Amino acid sequence: MLLREGLTRLLTDRGHEVVAGVGDAEALIKAIRALADEGALPDVVVADVRMPPTHTDEGVRAAIRLRQDHPGLGVLVLSQYVEEQYATELLAGSSRGIGYLLKDRVAEVREFVDAVVRVASGGTALDPEVVAQLLGRSRKQDVLAGLTPREREVLVLMAEGRTNGAIARQLVVSDGAVEKHVSNIFLKLGLSPSDGDHRRVLAVLTYLNS
Repeated sequence: MLLREGLTRLLTDRGHEVVAGVGDAEALIKAIRALADEGALPDVVVADVRMPPTHTDEGVRAAIRLRQDHPGLGVLVLSQYVEEQYATELLAGSSRGIGYLLKDRVAEVREFVDAVVRVASGGTALDPEVVAQLLGRSRKQDVLAGLTPREREVLVLMAEGRTNGAIARQLVVSDGAVEKHVSNIFLKLGLSPSDGDHRRVLAVLTYLNS
């Protein structure tokens, strides 16, 4: 309850409207269903992986169900630890508006609010530790064998939700160099220009689901 109230205050203080705050997964699903019936589906849901009554996986199961029932709904899941199975299930088949952050990230207020806004706008927000753990598994696969070490670095930062400009600053290279790496990644993963702006998210999901 304290976390929920804190996040509500944090977001409203920064000009965002919080339309509901609930304490368990069943109430979450009912609240979203009611809002959808009223034609007022929110831009994003922030849910804990573990919710009452058992505090195991009710939250993430509700998030997965909401993604299935409302494909346009952004979902940002918070977790105390990296739980690979839950992260993978949440990401599977998703192409827009998805996030998985560790709760420690909430302490970085600007980063957290940016992540909420990014997911609400259809982007991705994956915690660096989540990405690192999933990539450990991905390296065993051959689907990404064609990427250079630098292209993998760029893709990791893309998975965290960073823009090309932010990636350039992180790697201390030019924006043009990043654009070239991103283009090469799309090419090597078989993502054509016809996929439009979703190519960036599709590239990340290809990587994490490989």
